[in-house]
Amino acid sequence: MLQRTIIRALTGATVALALTGAALSADLRYAHVGAEGDIQTIYAAEAAKGIAAATNNEVTVTVYPASQLGGVAEMVDGIKMGSISIGHHDFASLARLVPEVAVFNAPFIYRDGEHALKATDPATSPALQAINEKLVAQGVRIIGRIYRGDRQISSNFPVKSPADLAGKPFRAVPLELWVSMVKGFGAIPTPVEVAELPTALMTGVVVGQENPLTMIASNNLNEVQSHISMTGHMRAVLAVFVNEEIWQGLAEEQRSAITKVLDDEAKKSLQMAQEGEAKLVEELKGRGMTVITEADGLDVAAFREKVGAQIAQDFPNFTPLIEQIQAVK
Repeated sequence: MLQRTIIRALTGATVALALTGAALSADLRYAHVGAEGDIQTIYAAEAAKGIAAATNNEVTVTVYPASQLGGVAEMVDGIKMGSISIGHHDFASLARLVPEVAVFNAPFIYRDGEHALKATDPATSPALQAINEKLVAQGVRIIGRIYRGDRQISSNFPVKSPADLAGKPFRAVPLELWVSMVKGFGAIPTPVEVAELPTALMTGVVVGQENPLTMIASNNLNEVQSHISMTGHMRAVLAVFVNEEIWQGLAEEQRSAITKVLDDEAKKSLQMAQEGEAKLVEELKGRGMTVITEADGLDVAAFREKVGAQIAQDFPNFTPLIEQIQAVK
């Protein structure tokens, strides 16, 4: 029987610690910006259930979706400070802490979904492990990933090549990598937070955006966009990251159980994305959207060339990391 229990009160997690330092219980606050129905929202909900089950309810997770705890910047800052325990978003959202982590969101970098998951596995990816060491020094650790689906372009007019977007305001995720990519699209990058995106599209602040089909459908962007161009320019993989102090406050067996749950859910997210894309294409067509593929004249090679050149210009230090990622079998 324990003679004494030390209670550490954290805003992001309440962790009961034994004299040995091993966590007896923890209540983790999990934040993300995803909307209802999105793969990332399903992932977080299922991960919370799985973590509770795998740890015999010693570690419980309360999920706050749809930007309830703030936008991307607020979430990253909250996790760094510990007011939020865990969250997920694009790898590039952590670039303010370690700039090169954005490489894992680089366009046209992965061969397919399976390659994307292998190259972003915190347990086995050499590139990610090296970057994780730098993140840990900043108080944050990547412990998992989510496959959200391929990102496609939506617009309120047909887009078949970068020339069609030349000089037009196009939504960029408020991160440097996305700004660079949108420049490669030929458009004018216009940062818009996801919660404000439908209004920005409706009012013409931006004429288009890019996201997985799951997001386009779950946010009803068909109501403000008429076309989808199937560029598949990014294999959308999101990083799951945690406050390092909170993470180290858990027992080793609890950390192992959590990472296994997250890995299992990552594989499920890939399967869900692959099975869902064909259905979503038909669903969005049914909602009135026109879907443009290479068979319809979409010049994916032109997007790859223009975007690749822009990324190489803006992020020359990415080149060796990209080679390392692409070497993963």
